[in-house]
Parts: sequence; structure tokens; C-alpha cells
Amino acid sequence: MAEAIYVGGLLVATPLLDDPNFRRSVVLVLEHDEDGGTLGVVLNRPSEIAVTQVLPSWDPLVTGPPVLFEGGPVQTDSALALAVVLSGEEPLGWRRLQGRAAVSRLGTVDLDAPPEILAGEISQMRIFAGYAGWTAGQLENELQEGAWYVVDSEQGDTFDPDPSALWRTVLRRQKGDLALVATFPDDPLLN
Repeated sequence: MAEAIYVGGLLVATPLLDDPNFRRSVVLVLEHDEDGGTLGVVLNRPSEIAVTQVLPSWDPLVTGPPVLFEGGPVQTDSALALAVVLSGEEPLGWRRLQGRAAVSRLGTVDLDAPPEILAGEISQMRIFAGYAGWTAGQLENELQEGAWYVVDSEQGDTFDPDPSALWRTVLRRQKGDLALVATFPDDPLLN
């Protein structure tokens, strides 16, 4: 388990977190400032809305499933995109996340830019409606209450082909007792 919140790290909802916005969610931290708060996107909530319905020009660049992902409960009427670049260069229309090695080629996409600019520059991309946000100290309080695990991300997490299994996948690869949390039943009353 990671020591502290950091850009590129994952927030994994504990089984105790029953807020419907975050139940069994895996959140990638995109920004973190102890004085300014934290911003991230939920990686494992694909919606039923096809990218072609909302941003058709970006659809050819989106990594499957080709749907919008529910990034979080904040500003759900706005879109945020993440993409991996092929090279270490920073192409026009893309901004690198300032995090650890697991996200060294991951960054945000300017969805107002023409998609053709990035077409040959990126290898994977997902679009998120909304984001998750916490004010200064709010996430730290939730951590103390036992709502989240902070763990290291791996390169494949952001674009996992089976997002519905990501919560269990991330927990299963952890060391020690934390890996056992992956077996926690969806509804303990039915156990």
C-alpha cells in the first residue's frame, strides 16, 4: 500500500464506502495539493453513452469500450480525456501528468483541439464525464475514516479492457491481507 496520496496513485474504495458515487470504485489521482485539494477520475465506471453520441470526432482514437466513463460526481456535464503518448515527447493538445513512472506517458487531452493533431501521437485514450474532487483535507479525513486504500497504479490500469473487474484486480495484486479484500462479497448479507 502506498504511503501517501500522489499524482498517478490510485484510491481504491474500501468495502465500507457505500456512497453510490464511489462504491467499489478505483480513482486515478490527477492532481493533488495538500493546500488545494485532490482531483481524480473513476476508472471503472463505463456508461452506456457511446463516444459517437457526444464527441464523434474523437471516437476513432478512443480505446475500448468506446463509451464515456463516469469520471465522478463533479461537473458531470463536462468531459475530461486521458491518453498515453507513443513517445516521450509532449505533443500539441496533450499535457503530461506530473506523477510517478507508472504514468510517465499518461496525460490529459485538450478536447477542443482537432483530433487529427493527436491521431498519430497517442496509443490509448478514454473520455470521462465529470470527475472526483476533494477540498483540502477532505480526502485525508476520508482516509482516516477508512473509506479508501491508497495504492500504486500500474500502466494498464487506466485503460483496463475489463473495467468492471478493476476493483478486484487492483486489490488482488496487493501484498498481505489487503489482497483478501478482493474476495469481499458484494452484499455481505447474502454470504
